[in-house]
Amino acid sequence: MPQDPMDFEWSYWIEWGRERILWLLAGHLLVSQMSRLFVEKYKPWCLMVYGMAACWLLLGIKGFAVILLHAAISFAVAQFQLSLLTWLCSLILLSTLRIPAVEETKRKWYDTENEYYLLLFTVSVRCLFCTSFSLEYCWHAAPQKSSLSFPWMLAYVFYYPTFHNGPLVNFDEFSEQMRRQEAFNLKTNLSILIVGIIRIFFWWCLAELMIHLMYIHALYSSALPLESASYWALGGLALGQVLFFYVKYLVLYGVPALLLQMDGLKPPALPCCVSLMHSFTKMWRSFDVGLHRFLVRYIYVPMGGSQSSLLGTLFSTALTFAFVSYWHGGQSYLWYWGALNWLGVVVENGTKRILSISLIQDLI
Repeated sequence: MPQDPMDFEWSYWIEWGRERILWLLAGHLLVSQMSRLFVEKYKPWCLMVYGMAACWLLLGIKGFAVILLHAAISFAVAQFQLSLLTWLCSLILLSTLRIPAVEETKRKWYDTENEYYLLLFTVSVRCLFCTSFSLEYCWHAAPQKSSLSFPWMLAYVFYYPTFHNGPLVNFDEFSEQMRRQEAFNLKTNLSILIVGIIRIFFWWCLAELMIHLMYIHALYSSALPLESASYWALGGLALGQVLFFYVKYLVLYGVPALLLQMDGLKPPALPCCVSLMHSFTKMWRSFDVGLHRFLVRYIYVPMGGSQSSLLGTLFSTALTFAFVSYWHGGQSYLWYWGALNWLGVVVENGTKRILSISLIQDLI
């Protein structure tokens, strides 16, 4: 039975995974386990070299140079130890991905559009990693700068399991866990690997079953069936869409999360089932946990967050969603999506504040 071809993200990553990425991830696993077994002290540098080699192999010398240049520029700007300057640098680097002349030049480096998109996706995710490292550099005192050297930035930026699509791990967590040397137990690691592979295979089978039988995305791409559908049918389609999105990211984030575990690191929690969510706040906290931690640590809290006035909280939340919309591409529909999510969070938190008033509670 033919599959629904309209979900670009799933088709794209599955195709790349089968061709090269899964093999490169298997190579990372081998290097990681060997380094943990024999040279635990040098594990970060072994993984850094492997990640750089894998980047060179997939993206070519020019793609590798772009990512290295982004890291070098971010590190140089971080030397001024000004968070605002670091953010300005990050936004400028991110904006270069959308300059038509630059896009056209990068496209000419590759034979296929898929190769160009791999560079685009990789660089956009690397921008977040460079931002995390640079802000940590700005915030730490001089005695702690040894743990924030340029080699450590490269080890973080070129860490391969999270290289192309995430999940996002903040530098403070990555550095602390990567430096921690633990006793290596091959039997325990092997059991974690086997159980993890079985779970991911089950999720992959479920996603493939959904995309071969449900045709949700194909239905959404045509106005005619949607116009003739009842409200109940539209609600079912919407639920099917988000459930497939959930299962898809169990696979896309499950593979790197398993490798993080094998490396002795604690990965961000996998997405929570959307059927269990009943609030905007919970969705943002528990679907992409790594991105949520990044947004809270580097945008929401520095801008005042919930500790500031009502207007300050509204502004912090709006700025957070504005960045999410811009990072995802900045198209007009993404701004609408971000605004609606911001409105949902504001209404929800406003309702909670009203309901927490003692008079209202007494009435209830």
